[in-house]
Amino acid sequence: MANLEKKSFDSPDESKNPEKTNAAVVNFGSVAASRVILQPGWKWSECIKPVVGTDSCQAGHVGMILQGTLTVVHDDGSEITVSAGDAYSFAPGHDAWVVGDQEVIGYEFNNAGKDYAVWQSS
Repeated sequence: MANLEKKSFDSPDESKNPEKTNAAVVNFGSVAASRVILQPGWKWSECIKPVVGTDSCQAGHVGMILQGTLTVVHDDGSEITVSAGDAYSFAPGHDAWVVGDQEVIGYEFNNAGKDYAVWQSS
């Protein structure tokens, strides 16, 4: 990896666009940075589950919310709501949905590199 490098989310290395979802991923060696835009009405179990086929999201997420509000419920029953200005960490095994009528814009970072995005295929 170069000592200094930049990439634009407007020209990502990978883009994923299932229903109500826009994920732009740029890779820096073993680190992936993702810009995630989720439309009002987005719910993981309705928009992403049909793509990956797991009962809940099996990817871990570390990031921050720039705009909007997202509620996440873990398989163990715990629940959290994150909004603009919040940083978060979600363990694998959760469902999530956009709260209200404003799209969610968030940024996530993961050290799985190109094998990571908003979800991982099963």
